[in-house]
Amino acid sequence: MPVIECDVDEARRTLADAGVIVSDGKSEYEEWRARHGDAVAIAYDDKLVIQGANPQDIEAILRDAGGHAYLYFDGASRGNPGPAATGWVIVTSDGIAAEGGTRIGRATNNQAEYEALIEGLETACDYGFDSVDVKGDSQLIVKQVTGAWKTNNPELRERRVRVRELLEEFDKWSLKHVPREVNERADKLANEALDDG
Repeated sequence: MPVIECDVDEARRTLADAGVIVSDGKSEYEEWRARHGDAVAIAYDDKLVIQGANPQDIEAILRDAGGHAYLYFDGASRGNPGPAATGWVIVTSDGIAAEGGTRIGRATNNQAEYEALIEGLETACDYGFDSVDVKGDSQLIVKQVTGAWKTNNPELRERRVRVRELLEEFDKWSLKHVPREVNERADKLANEALDDG
């Protein structure tokens, strides 16, 4: 549950300008509430508490655009294909900016890896980062997206095209293969999403 220390009046204006509906607080301590996507922001004297399944839906609007981020992604599948999930983490010099894990139904491990990358890139785009270094432990995804390997599977090819479209949103990007232990948080989020489903 993220907490943002800020001028809550300014945050309210920013959210309203973005088309978010802001309502009165539900207690004497709450200044106001705002709901957007799968997130709810509750304003107190000098801070916002963001709740919900995807707090980044509101954080992305309030965050100053620009800057550099690192995106770690991983997919998990129990069976190939089988129940599958995604995990991703966006890290900046200030720490974790956003993270998520989603159960995606039945998929192969490679499909889950691509979906994790797409979810993470979409969030990084929403946050307005100028540049992103992407890291994952799937050599196949890295090699296909960078063009070192062909993508013969039509479903994976479609996902690769979407990844390339998202990467073009950044002024600068890189995509590198890393060992599984470097990608531990994204792996954990994907497996937690599978366990919770």
